[in-house]
Parts: sequence; C-alpha cells; structure tokens
Amino acid sequence: MERVKAVIFDWAGTVIDYGSLAPMGAFVETFAEFGVAISIAEARGPMGMAKRPHLAAIMALPRVAKAWAERHGHAPTEADIDAVYAAFVPKNIAVAARYANLVPGAADVVAELRSKGIKIGSSTGYTREIMAEILPVAASQGFKPDSLVCTGDTPDGRPTPFMLYKTLLDLEVWPAWSVIKVDDTEVGIAEGVNGGAWTVGVSVSGNCFGLSREDAAALAAADFQDRRKEAVKTLERAGAHYVIDSVADLTPIVQKIEERLTRGERP
Repeated sequence: MERVKAVIFDWAGTVIDYGSLAPMGAFVETFAEFGVAISIAEARGPMGMAKRPHLAAIMALPRVAKAWAERHGHAPTEADIDAVYAAFVPKNIAVAARYANLVPGAADVVAELRSKGIKIGSSTGYTREIMAEILPVAASQGFKPDSLVCTGDTPDGRPTPFMLYKTLLDLEVWPAWSVIKVDDTEVGIAEGVNGGAWTVGVSVSGNCFGLSREDAAALAAADFQDRRKEAVKTLERAGAHYVIDSVADLTPIVQKIEERLTRGERP
C-alpha cells in the first residue's frame, strides 16, 4: 500500500498546450461577438473549470457583468450563458488540435511511470467533442492515458472531486492517498485535495504563468523569476503539496511521495 499506484494528469497546460493558450482566443472572440470586450486575464481566471461554468464565472465578474448590462440592457442570464457557450464551443473545437503538442518531457515521464507499474489517468474541463480532436494528436506524440474523464462525465466538475473519483473507478485504484493529481489550475489542485489525493501543481508550463514556451524563454531572467514565483504562490495557496515547472520535473516528486507513504504520511 505504501506506493504510488496512479498519476492523474490534467490536459491543457499540463501535458499539452504549453501556456494553456487554446481557449484564450476563443473566449475573447466569443465575448466580442456579443459586444463585450474581455481581457486575457479575465478569461484565464476560472481556468480548469468545465467550460460552461467557466463562462458563467467570467460573466459574473463585476466589470464584465456591468459591460454586459450596458450592451444588452440586463444582467447576464442563464439564457445568455447558454448563448455564449453555444458560440464558444465550435471555436474551441476548431483550435484544439492546433494546440495539442505535448509539453516537452511529458511522454518520457509517462513512459517511466508505466515502467514502475503506475497507472495513468487524465481529466479535463474539455468536452469529449473537443477531446476527439486532441486525442489522436497526443497519441501520435506518445501520450495515451489509461483513462479519460471529461466535462459531462460526472454530476459536477472541479473543484469537486467527482472527476478524480471516476478516474479511480476507471483505473480500479484505491485508496485516494496512493494517487497523485497533477494540474496547472487552482480548481484542479482543489479537486485533488478535496478527493484526498496528493497534488502537484505545474507552474511555468501552465495557466498561472500563461505564456508559450517561446515567450517564456524570451523573458528577462528577473521577469521570469517574478512570474514563476507568483505562479508557485497561486498553486500553493490552492493546496498543492508540491509545485514543479512542468511535468518533465515530476519523477523526483513521485519518489518523494512514495518515501512519505512509507513513513505512514498521508496527504
């Protein structure tokens, strides 16, 4: 029992789509269609949630709600959220495959985990319709998890632990403290904490840092460190037991967690 039995990975910003960029343009473009301008920062805020709740959270922001009321004559309604979601989904589907490149090192880490008998789960705020575009691209690069749980597969999404619980059932793995959840968002870390798993936050490759690999590399050293420090703080505040730059750095953390399990420690 004192070993890690499974690692559950988030997708965008964790194993694919360095910087979690795919949804950003789709969010901004969709709101523009409805006459409301939103910033990238506003779009990123609820990242990790299922996309309809994500849109609802953006529309509930005081500034956005005010802008919506000024444009449409009333505060955002459930019908408005449905309309924005209906316009957003095809845009997200259209760009998803273009942003499905694996984060460097992801395939190697997964292969090493498998060699140790560790099962590979995954969960995402994307729908299965969107994941249908992403899965073959990721598989061609060496990432094919044993389980995939999408938005709509459970009664609710993050930060509830339902997606994690479904993954445990799919993988036939227990207890939750023998599992590691790896995620780049606050709600994804909360999902792992709420489910009783170990949690590892991904800072530089993910939503909190929010830049492509090329743009991150182009930052001045001091700016990079400041941005990284803020990303780490955000994930630690969410409850992450460990924070790494990217999944390429995961293997030593798995070893540390197994050492803690041997000592009888739990998340």
